[in-house]
Amino acid sequence: MIFMANSLKRSGNLVVSISKRCYSTTTISQQQQQQSSSAGNATVNLFTAINQALHIALETDPRAYLFGEDVGFGGVFRCTTGLADRFGKDRVFNTPLCEQGIVGFGIGLAAMGNRAIAEIQFADYIFPAFDQIVNEAAKFRYRSGNQFNCGGLTIRTPYGAVGHGGHYHSQSPEAFFCHVPGLKVVIPRSPQQAKGLLLACIRDPNPTIFFEPKWLYRLAVEEVPDHDYMLPLSTAEVIREGSDITLVGWGAQLAVMEQACADAEKDGISCELIDLKTLIPWDKETVEASVRKTGKLLVSHEAPVTGGFGAEIAASITESCFLRLEAPIARVCGLDTPFPLVFEPFYMPTKNKILDAIKTTVNY
Repeated sequence: MIFMANSLKRSGNLVVSISKRCYSTTTISQQQQQQSSSAGNATVNLFTAINQALHIALETDPRAYLFGEDVGFGGVFRCTTGLADRFGKDRVFNTPLCEQGIVGFGIGLAAMGNRAIAEIQFADYIFPAFDQIVNEAAKFRYRSGNQFNCGGLTIRTPYGAVGHGGHYHSQSPEAFFCHVPGLKVVIPRSPQQAKGLLLACIRDPNPTIFFEPKWLYRLAVEEVPDHDYMLPLSTAEVIREGSDITLVGWGAQLAVMEQACADAEKDGISCELIDLKTLIPWDKETVEASVRKTGKLLVSHEAPVTGGFGAEIAASITESCFLRLEAPIARVCGLDTPFPLVFEPFYMPTKNKILDAIKTTVNY
């Protein structure tokens, strides 16, 4: 599935030591998040912000291509609406129903020096492409001694619960890819983040998976700058400052965690809430600094608790902050079952589950 050319070489990406995390040392330029004096804001939802980012990526780079199942007519969630009409069907187009082929084609396209933006219609369907992502995209630069790379590949896919998705339209598979050196894994929580982080992913010199919380496609609404901007990858954000316990999450789960923090505050518990934004590589320093201050940590995500990325966070913080911890690290996550349909409310890490865990941890 990979198209290769003997003469292909791309400059600007330095070879990193194989003993280190496999990322290019080339950095992207990072524009300020603040609104510029010549640009305005518009109140939009998350899928519209993603559409804006894709429009800008295609407008500013003639080497950018967007493709996937039903992408040509706007996509299942309408994130690509109007893009084929604006940029033509040679640059925005449908693919066969073959996730392995979508990613393999994207690897080849990126290897030829293009910006390949591949859409997997649901994260639940990403597994047929697992070999292409893990054994090809993530390792392409390193197995060729930097003669070839597919750093221009970005894979977009909606993930997570939506209220009625059942087994095959609700999963959160981010942890599978956090175990793969050479990839970046990014998850936004809001429209402003979605636009800035997606543009940063597309322009980053490393293959990236951009998980989109489909529950927030229409529910998350805020002012988003009209202009072209990028937000820094691998930098966490402290959403809420507190002194009694640190909470860490990402994506749609942060809205639930914020509600739990507000309820905990009514009981006199001060919570510090951190949005990782980028899971790989994640901002350990911000989390460590918070835990050293509060002495307690709770991690929450929709994916099953066993083997979820919360386990990696818990292990890392135990290693670095062991003597500062005043209670066992808590995890409030999905259950270790296939994602249920009728019993989704029991499966999900709800506000009340998080609030109970906050109180248990603080009162340990």
